[in-house]
Amino acid sequence: MRAAAEWFSQHAPSHDRTLLIVDEFDPHEPFDTPEPWASRYRTGSEDPWMIWPPYAVDARARGLIDGSQERSLRAAYSAKVSMIDHWFGELLDAVDNSSIAAETVVIVCTDHGLYLGERDVWGKPGYPIHDPLGHIPLMVRWPGVASRRIDALTTTVDIHATLCDIFGISVGHRVHGHSLVPVITAGETVVRNWALTGYWGREVQLITQDHTYTRGSVGNGFPLSMWSNRWSTMPVNGRPDLRLPRPDQRATLESMPGTGVPVIRQPFVEGDLLPFWAYGGLVDHHVLYERRHDPDQARNLAAAPGEPISDLEHQMIEILKNALGSIDTPDDVLVRLGIV
Repeated sequence: MRAAAEWFSQHAPSHDRTLLIVDEFDPHEPFDTPEPWASRYRTGSEDPWMIWPPYAVDARARGLIDGSQERSLRAAYSAKVSMIDHWFGELLDAVDNSSIAAETVVIVCTDHGLYLGERDVWGKPGYPIHDPLGHIPLMVRWPGVASRRIDALTTTVDIHATLCDIFGISVGHRVHGHSLVPVITAGETVVRNWALTGYWGREVQLITQDHTYTRGSVGNGFPLSMWSNRWSTMPVNGRPDLRLPRPDQRATLESMPGTGVPVIRQPFVEGDLLPFWAYGGLVDHHVLYERRHDPDQARNLAAAPGEPISDLEHQMIEILKNALGSIDTPDDVLVRLGIV
């Protein structure tokens, strides 16, 4: 953050146009911070010092974590957030004190949240996305626009579209974002009618203005394939042996859906070693929440397996199917979700 603030102060004013991206990996495991931050939120002198949450569902009920450990982890996470807020403030001060403050946009976002005991879930285990993980912050400082809260439904791909709008750039490949400029500057109230999220190989989630519908795989969770031109070998903490399976002779060269960009399509069948994020989650089960009257997401309105589906769930399935179709989702995803 200090280097970003120095760069902005020294270099940004001398250019006609500037784009500075600061990728702050924290707050993230491990929740390790120096003093005075580390002790800021600790309330129990006998509480253990913990910096890694268990990636677990029903952690308290299963005896994987106790009250003192919960307090320690929440205090450590809060300490890291506060430390980052402090240093981010240094960057905001550099913007406010610069000669180009009146023409500088600042966008603050993240990729996901973290479970810290909500619903007795910790970390990011194989558990459906609820608001602690998926309802992420988005804050925009826009010159000449007074601060306010905007209730429009947005998603992270809209940030790319917004930046392109700011810089007057036309993108030559298929994108799915919508610019936020109209809702920020022109009083528009709607950017999009739905947003999609989920996990590869697992459940897909549809968010509308009023509802969240999470649909799991049906049957054995296949057919399944990965489309990518980047095969990550990202390690897993505590499991250095766990790696993404490499493409094999079953792989074919396809085009990324909706584009002419060539990518490898690797199929998987039952019994294959899958990328680790495909395990867990919902199978033959779905979740539907009415967010305005159920903000805690406590009442599942989706039909249980074998029960008749309500008109509302039928409506959400149709919206989900159309949303997936609009982004050229491969057919095997629709088959896996049982909505062909």
